[in-house]
This record gives sequence, structure tokens and C-alpha cells, in this order.
Amino acid sequence: MQNTFPTVYGTLPIVRTILKRERITVVHGHQAFSTLCHEALMHARTMGYRVVFTDHSLYGFADVGSIHMNKVLQFTLADIDQAICVSHTSKENTVLRSGLSPGKVFMIPNAVDTAMFKPADVRPSSDDVITIVVISRLVYRKGADLLVEVIPEVCRLYPNVRFVVGGDGPKHVRLEEMREKHSLQDRVEMLGAVPHSRVRSVLVTGHIFLNSSLTEAFCIAILEAASCGLLTVSTRVGGVPEVLPDDMVVLAEPDPDDMVRAIEKAISILPSINPEEMHNRMKKLYSWQDVAKRTEIVYDRALKCSNRNLLERLSRFLSCGAWAGKVFCMVMIIDYLLWRLLQFLQPDDDVEEAPDINFCN
Repeated sequence: MQNTFPTVYGTLPIVRTILKRERITVVHGHQAFSTLCHEALMHARTMGYRVVFTDHSLYGFADVGSIHMNKVLQFTLADIDQAICVSHTSKENTVLRSGLSPGKVFMIPNAVDTAMFKPADVRPSSDDVITIVVISRLVYRKGADLLVEVIPEVCRLYPNVRFVVGGDGPKHVRLEEMREKHSLQDRVEMLGAVPHSRVRSVLVTGHIFLNSSLTEAFCIAILEAASCGLLTVSTRVGGVPEVLPDDMVVLAEPDPDDMVRAIEKAISILPSINPEEMHNRMKKLYSWQDVAKRTEIVYDRALKCSNRNLLERLSRFLSCGAWAGKVFCMVMIIDYLLWRLLQFLQPDDDVEEAPDINFCN
């Protein structure tokens, strides 16, 4: 994991220089747990830039981590122009956590590179052996503990089923112990960490893709699997039910018994699955070009928003809570004063702008 230590004001000089040098008009931050995202958006708003935020995850409301993160998110989103979420469930979650107006939040799903993720030239036969592929970080929130219970039961019910598990994480040991306990070394292949460039080559060896996440705002992994022609079995959590048509996915509750039943259903309908047809449907449903066009519309909306002065902005932060609102106001006032100091020490005209390069002859 790569992390950025929160400095609050430490990034202001470099962010200011980059925004001026590159002649930026819109600053777009991603992910609620990114300290660099929060700091860049705060500094950009102080300098009068339009800002957009994209949230990719779902968070709760009760545990200490979520409470802290939701308050930080409320601070950042109190002064943004527009926001993007990757599913309707994610949008609802973000609005509830941050208090942001739903009218400012757009739903733009993720997509998949269908040119990269395509079915194998020759589909592996499911007559003799059915291969179920799992590619995921082996952590609690990705449902690794569910896999420990589901895999042995499926192997007991179907002697012709084998599993290929790609990914690494703290729960890797539990899966290895499960394999040893049930003597499944020849039926459960553990690949370890799989680089993204190799994901397609792993997917096309299988017939069914298994996703056991306990929380998921969207899940690009099932898009990649469907684009490769695999039937998906997934937990019915978060935004997952919004991702694929009903005939491409079998949903189950995050319960071992229900997941086993879903895998049984998937195995029964496997002969009717046409990988090429599924791939062609994914081409029409999801494309990064469509995501880019829709994101550009959000940028245009952000550019049309009026630029608020410091007092108007401070009034927004005051509404974030009796104590938190005052703290947020102090943070923004200090940021504003530091920005003015930087302008005095190095005026905007002294920041060299990056030259445009014309690649045309």
C-alpha cells in the first residue's frame, strides 16, 4: 500500500505551482481516503479553481474509522462544485455521509477495456472440468473468509470443479490452511498476486467468476470477467446488482450456504452461456469513451458554477457542526492566509507556465 502522510498545508506551495504552471481550470480528486486528494481540493478552492470529487467506495456510519472519515469528507465536499459516484448505491452513500446536495452528484459507472479483456480463441470445455476463478485481494472486506467455507463445500458437491485463486493479502494463510485441511491441493490453485497485465490470461482459463465481497460500490472485476465471457457469481452487496444484466450474473447473499446455491445454479446454466455474445454485449454496455464524455459534461457544469468569496465559503463550513464547523473555518482561514503569503513572496506572474508543444508537422 502507498500512503501520503497528511500535511494539511505542506502541499500548498507545490500544488499552487503546478496549477499555475500547467494552466489548470478544473481540479478533479478521487477517493475519500486519499489525503493528497483532500489537500489538493482544499488548496484549489482557496485559489478559486473549480473542483470535482469522485467517490469509489462505500463506508459505514457506526465504527470509529467511518465516523472520522465521514467528517473529513463533509469538510471537503462542503466547498466543491460537482461530485461523481460510480453507482446509484454509492451516490446515496456519499450524500448521506457528506450532507452534499443530491443535485450536485452525478452517477457515472466505471468501464472495461473490451479490447484487452476478450474471450479465449478456443473456449475451455466444461464437460470434464469446470473452473471457477477468483481474483481479489485476500482481505476481510473482499469476503476471503466466505471463500474458506464455500470452496470445500462446492468441491464436495462437484468432483469435477476446480478453483483458481489469484490475489494476495492477510487472509492468504487461511485459504492455504483450508486447502491443507480438506486435501484440495490438486483442486485449488493459489496463484498469489496477479499483475493486471496477466488478469485476462487467468480469466480465460475459467468458466465462472466468483466475487465474494462484503462491500462494493461497483466492482470492475466482474466487468472484466464478463467481457472475457465468464458467468459471474457474486454477493448481492452495494452497487453490484446494478453492474450486469440478470442473465450474466447469479447473485447471492453474503452467506456460505446461499453462495453455494448460487454456484450450483451457475453450473446448471453454464451450457447456455456464449462467451462471444457476452463480450459483444459488454462492448455496448460499457466503454471508457462514454465515461470520458459524461465526465466532460460534469466539468462543464463545474465551470458554470459561480466563484464564491471567502465569507460565503466560511458560511458553508460553519454548517458542518457546532465544533467541527469552527475548526474547519480556522483551517480554511489559515490556508487562505498562507496562499496570500505565497502570492506576496512569489507573485503569480513569476511562476513560469509550461509551454505548449505542437506535435503536428
